[in-house]
This record gives sequence, C-alpha cells and structure tokens, in this order.
Amino acid sequence: MTNTNTLSRRAAVKHILADRGDALTVSSLGGPSYDVAAVQVDFDGDFPLGGAMGQATMVGLGLALSQPRRRVIIFAGDGEMLMSLGSLATIGAEKPDNLAIVVIDNEHYAETGMQRTHTGRGVDIAAVAAACGFATVRTVRSLADLEEATPLIHSAPGPVFVTLKVSNEVGELFPRNRDGVWQKGQFRRALLGHV
Repeated sequence: MTNTNTLSRRAAVKHILADRGDALTVSSLGGPSYDVAAVQVDFDGDFPLGGAMGQATMVGLGLALSQPRRRVIIFAGDGEMLMSLGSLATIGAEKPDNLAIVVIDNEHYAETGMQRTHTGRGVDIAAVAAACGFATVRTVRSLADLEEATPLIHSAPGPVFVTLKVSNEVGELFPRNRDGVWQKGQFRRALLGHV
C-alpha cells in the first residue's frame, strides 16, 4: 500500500499555528519538531522533545492538567503515536478539556529510513482515539478538512484528536537549539514568567 496523500505537512502545521493565541505546544522528536520550527524557530511556547520517542502525549497530558486555563496542542508523528497508543486510554479516562493531539501521519518512519508504519497498512489511530473516549476525532485529508478541523484543535472541548494524512515530503530541517536544559528554561519562562 503506497501513501497517496497529497496534504503538505508543513502547510498544515503552519495553518494550525497561524492563530494559536497563547496555546502551548509539545512537539515530538524528528519531523513534528521541525514542522513547528518551520513556523517559528525556537518558539517560546513550544516544548520540543528529542530522544524521547513515545512521550509527547504524556508530557502534553501533564501540561494540560497542570495548566487547565491554557490550550495544549501536541504535534506527534504516526510512529510516535503508534509507540504510545496506551496513552490514548489514559487521556480518554482523564478527559482534559484543554488538550488536542495532532498526529502528522505520513504512514512512514521518516527518521529511520522511510519504513512503512502500521497506519500505512490499515491501522486507524483516529478510530483508536474514538474508542478511548476522545470528545472530538477527525481525519484530515484535504484543505477543506483542515479548515473544518483547525477551530476544533484550538477550542473544542477536549480531548481532541486529529490525524493529518500527509504526503511523504519531509521539507527543510530547521535548526533548533537542542540543549535540553536551555529548552526547559525557555519553556518555563514562557509558561510561568521569570522564576
């Protein structure tokens, strides 16, 4: 089964983040972190994860629970999400109102050589999220779908789960500061002010 999706991941992420307000983002390692950086390198309100595959959803859940007045948007790849499917059950049980997960699904493990993931073999992770009790679930395949889903990502009562079915195009790798201590400090200042 070949990926026949035509939606551009960079354009979709840029569209979602164009009017993010004070939303906080958590971006998983690899492609999703580069996609967020393509909108704004080292955006203060983004916590990019490196070397922590499978952890973006749980980091985002903790952030959403600790900051109930702020919207938290998680950007994760399909490989990342497949590694942490159990987190969807925990999020579904906790039901955080302010949490949205956006899965950038190119149906491949782009970081390790473009091996096909299970989503390219028929596994529907949006259906898994729905079965776990997510309030809103969408699969986006077109610009019209993206237009409909973006306001849900920003403000629908959560948890919200959106799968972006994107092409295999990777795009430029935007340089980011990869110093974990610096990233933590930057994000903490953005969240809490100078403490």
